[in-house]
Amino acid sequence: MGVIGAGGWGTALAKLLCEKGNEVTLWCHGEKSYQEIQAKRENCSYLPGIPLPRSLNLTRSLKEAVAGKELLFCAVPSHGVREVMSGAVAHAKPQATLVCGTKGIEEGSLMPMGEVLSEIFGGSVKERLAFLSGPTFALEVAQGLPSAVTVAAFADSVALEIQDVLSTQNLRVYTSRDIAGVQMGGVVKNVIAIAAGICDGLALGYNARAALMTRGLAEMTRLAVKMGGDPLTLSGLPGLGDLILTSTGELSRNRKVGMEIAQGKSSTRSCVGCEW
Repeated sequence: MGVIGAGGWGTALAKLLCEKGNEVTLWCHGEKSYQEIQAKRENCSYLPGIPLPRSLNLTRSLKEAVAGKELLFCAVPSHGVREVMSGAVAHAKPQATLVCGTKGIEEGSLMPMGEVLSEIFGGSVKERLAFLSGPTFALEVAQGLPSAVTVAAFADSVALEIQDVLSTQNLRVYTSRDIAGVQMGGVVKNVIAIAAGICDGLALGYNARAALMTRGLAEMTRLAVKMGGDPLTLSGLPGLGDLILTSTGELSRNRKVGMEIAQGKSSTRSCVGCEW
């Protein structure tokens, strides 16, 4: 198995997969992070205090991370997906299953990640493409705390395969056919979470934040439905669940960005998508 992207989410997934007995190669974008993880067996930047299995293979070569792998996980930020995965496609097995763990919309084209990956890998990739989304802080998943996610796929067999691959005693994986709903829930909640952070930063109270999140969920649902999604999906883990976590959790980068905006600060944090 290959995990592309050694940020918090990619590293947490690689750790989980290794602990289940799989042979996993994790691709690192930067030389500094690669050397750090290799030397300390810990991703100090994104998952401090979490030891990584000695069996986890690290590389800066996309070819090494992708070639011959039956299952690939994309965990790079949305703005890097086209560049990175365009470099990976030449080395990927034609029938490899591809799991998108990236939440985001491509800048410029405004394409969801499914459309971007279909352009890169070809239309037939839909038969073996899945999307992972839900209320999951990478650190808590890596710590083995109870969590739940949804995997959506065009083919039921692919969703069931990923469900089996990722399920553990502490991670429950639900399946869905609603590609549009699962993708859009993971995207739009970021905007609402930033607004919730602004609300908290201005000390407007819990009433205001609850109203903001509730009406925000209504807008998320309308947009997802326009994109072809099922409104029920937005009341589940990829919508309401992710919205609650990102809008209220102390580990939420989006909420912190909102709070900094409320304080008049100029933030350079990455708000949307997974980290490198």
